[in-house]
Amino acid sequence: MADDVKKLSRKLRRLERKLWTREYLLKIAEFDGATIAPQNGAEARGEAMAALAGAHHELLTSEKSRDLVRSLEKAARKGRISGQLADEVRVLARDQREASAVPTEEEAAWTRLVCEADTVWHRAKTANDWASFEPYVDRIVAALKQRAERLDASRDPYDVMLDQYERGLTAAQFDAFCEQVRATVVPLVHGIVQRGYQPDASFLSDRVPDAVQRQISFDLIDLVGIDRADTALAFTEHPFSEGFAPGDARIATHIYEDNLISNVYSIIHEAGHAIYELGVDPDYAYTCLAGGTSMGIHESQSRFFENIVGRSRPFMGPLLKILRRRVPDTYDDVSEDELYRAVNIAQPSLIRTEADELTYPLHIMIRYEIERLLFAGEARACDIPRLWAELTRKYLGIEVPDDTRGCLQDTHWSGGSFGYFPTYALGSAYDAQLVEAMVAEGVDLGEACASGDLSPVRAWLGAKIWRWGRSKDAPELIGGACGAPFDASYYCSYLARKFGALYAL
Repeated sequence: MADDVKKLSRKLRRLERKLWTREYLLKIAEFDGATIAPQNGAEARGEAMAALAGAHHELLTSEKSRDLVRSLEKAARKGRISGQLADEVRVLARDQREASAVPTEEEAAWTRLVCEADTVWHRAKTANDWASFEPYVDRIVAALKQRAERLDASRDPYDVMLDQYERGLTAAQFDAFCEQVRATVVPLVHGIVQRGYQPDASFLSDRVPDAVQRQISFDLIDLVGIDRADTALAFTEHPFSEGFAPGDARIATHIYEDNLISNVYSIIHEAGHAIYELGVDPDYAYTCLAGGTSMGIHESQSRFFENIVGRSRPFMGPLLKILRRRVPDTYDDVSEDELYRAVNIAQPSLIRTEADELTYPLHIMIRYEIERLLFAGEARACDIPRLWAELTRKYLGIEVPDDTRGCLQDTHWSGGSFGYFPTYALGSAYDAQLVEAMVAEGVDLGEACASGDLSPVRAWLGAKIWRWGRSKDAPELIGGACGAPFDASYYCSYLARKFGALYAL
């Protein structure tokens, strides 16, 4: 590498480390705000986060930073740089172009707005008070539509938002995906309802004290394969996780003493996110390539551990071993088959995060359709409770008793994450195709789940997905791992096989 390119690359690494430092501090403040920070500190936290976001934005988009990236892009075009450095230049240039479309003061104001909105949402959900949160939804949607226009005025603003979470995804593509999935899911749901049979799951509602559930949480983190020295467990209204740095990916859960299984699968799900972050190539640390590449891929990893592993028949042995040790009075008398059937009950329900695999994509469609209407200007925040009730009735055939269990149940909108929800369904669909490729390459998934030794699964996912960080977008990752482009038919076949067998359809 010529001396001038070496000098430029050193400058790039210094810039990336400075950007990472600001991102790290923002994540710390956000995690703190959702877990242990007092409500009355929200305004001060919002000011601090706005200042940090503004400083990050200003550094990323400064003329000096842009000149540096342009010089490296020129070197890349001439073939003077390659490998990791070329990937860093490509990804940072994209980040820079998108950030440059938004003024620094607007970025700071946005951070202040979503910090305030998140605090209001937490109170509103607890109090069943949509009216207090409603104005923030309209403000956030307006801000995002303005941002979308700045990013690409030639495209539908909702397509621009989808692209922020899953590169290349459009509403037309997701519409086609939904149509294909509905054609499988709806007849299966109807068939289960008509059959009129559900297995006994009464033991799942036995009371399990908070302290015991915390012990189980750490047992499950161990089982997924995360070193406890690499993570911390916190508690919040809506479970989530965040990757901060090498050796630091944190998990936040919510414990209900009368619903142990909620925490069990929240932990396994969030541990899937965390282990992805921890599995990124260490050479990417402190660069723009660190972290997951997209929310679709991120959700594929969390839902892989939650569903493909965590709700599989072979995994019931290791799971039941933990439950019997911690809650013997209930689980000593529960068989592996009884537990398997109980945790895979398929029936319409209100809460997305508690939904079974089969009806889960219908929950996503409810949120997706509302977001489309908001961005098209065909609905406002005041319409959301009504729309939620109508779509829940349409897709799930049940009534919404209150907003806490309806349109206030998810944290995403308070953080401005419009366009995120479709990635949950895509992640589940990616998983079905990843399983086929994993098994075809000789990984005995059933044996790994039955033994409780998931190292072969982690090794395969680590090599095919985790290590690449942001250096590859979702289509390239899926194509590389599976040897073919994404195909939702794998997902539809998986659902039909699993639930057809469970309910003898």
